[in-house]
Formats: sequence, C-alpha cells, structure tokens
Amino acid sequence: MQKRIKITDFGAPELDVYARLTENQLVNRADPAHAMFVAESPLVIGRALDAGCRPISFLMEQKHLEGKGQALLERCPEVPVYTAELEVLTQLTGFHLTRGMLCAMYRPPLPALEQVCAGARRVAVLENVMNPTNIGAIFRSAAALNIDAVLLTSAGSDPLYRRAVRVSMGTVFQVPWTYLPEHWPEALHALGFRTAAMALREDSVHIADPRLRAEPKLAVVMGTEGDGLASGTIAGCDYTVRIPMSHGVDSLNVAAASAVAFYQLAALV
Repeated sequence: MQKRIKITDFGAPELDVYARLTENQLVNRADPAHAMFVAESPLVIGRALDAGCRPISFLMEQKHLEGKGQALLERCPEVPVYTAELEVLTQLTGFHLTRGMLCAMYRPPLPALEQVCAGARRVAVLENVMNPTNIGAIFRSAAALNIDAVLLTSAGSDPLYRRAVRVSMGTVFQVPWTYLPEHWPEALHALGFRTAAMALREDSVHIADPRLRAEPKLAVVMGTEGDGLASGTIAGCDYTVRIPMSHGVDSLNVAAASAVAFYQLAALV
C-alpha cells in the first residue's frame, strides 16, 4: 500500500533531497551506493524508471495523484509520495514546479568505458563541458541523431544534475554514458575508434569530408564553452573538423555544434 503524506512540516528530513541538499551533496562521493538525483516531470521520471533507476520518494501537486502521475505511482506502490498544493511546493523547492512532479532516485552505477562502447559506431566525447543546460541539450541531440554513447571528462558537469536531466527530456537515461579515464584518446584508439576534434583551425577538414562518414568507428570530440578543446587534445586526435561559418560568426554554442556534427557525421548505413 502506497504511503501518501501531505506536507505540513517543511523541515522534515525526508524533504531534504528536494529542498536543501546541493547537487554535490546529492552525488555523495563519500558513499556512492547512496548517491541520489532528482528527476522532474512525468516524462523524465518514466524514462528513468524504464532505465532501471530506483525511486526513493515522490514530491508532487495533490492534483497529479489522479492525473499525469497516476500511472507512475502505480509502477512504484511501495514508494512514499509527498503532496501539497502548488503554492506550498513553490515555497519548499524555491521554484515553480511547471510539471508538477519530482522524484528522488538512487544514482545507477556507471558502466565501464568498454561496456559503453561495445558495438558503438559513433560516440560523443565532451571535454570539460561545464554548463548543465548544454549537457542536457547534447544528450537530447545524441538520442535523436544516432549517437551510440556519450563520454565525459570528470571536470565537466554531471549529466544527472537536475537541470541537465530536465533539458535532456530524460534522454540521459536512454543514451549510454560514462566518464573517461585520464588518457582517454589512447583508450578510444585501443577500442578501434578514430577521433575527430571539432575545432576551427587552418588545418581542419570540412565537416562534409566523406572520409569522416566512412569511418567505421568515430568519436566526435567537443570542447568546453568559451575555450573549446585543449591544444593537446586536438593534437592527439586523428582529424580536426570545422563547421563552416558565415556572416562573421566565429563559432557555435557547443550544444548547437553538437547537433550539426551528430547529424553530418552519422555512420553510413
């Protein structure tokens, strides 16, 4: 029988995950088995459940008990549900819950690089991409444009930050991902990938160069906002690739560039 609790005490420790813990506290690096994240909206929560993520509790508007959230609650009959009217939830969480439903979940263990890349033909590498909104948008493009996996450096933003999950529309649970080892170019080469650094340089090849699409296994390497890829990273890649620009525009936002690159560099059927 599902336990449904109407919120009367804002200080209840069960609500800390929604109202008081920072993103870094949720990650809980000291105790990874109890690390958490928060999924927002029925669509995103459903995709997380489909991916096998384990829910801890729900926080939602009262009206969604018999509305959009009902089917999700039926999938999780033992998980407690905290409810309140929208005005109360806004006070508690500090922002307007436009989709009316949150779910705290345990973070799933990350797979090894070899597992993520098994059978993959196209992967995205994100070097120190810091903005959670960009991370989420890149995952959404990756899901839509046939990228088999996303690989991240540890200095970048976390794909399970709430904003990243929300912007991705839950595709962070559909596209396999993991963090890269320190010497990742060598690791990818050992797995049979050629690497393509997205950078505007005089020695760059055009993104429509047929050699790129013909590569059986290609890693598309994107850099951090502002500075782009490190010079050492570019030097270690097999290709340097440019997206042609016009009207004096010198570059695209990394999320926009990823969509162009993923579409153009899809593997030949």
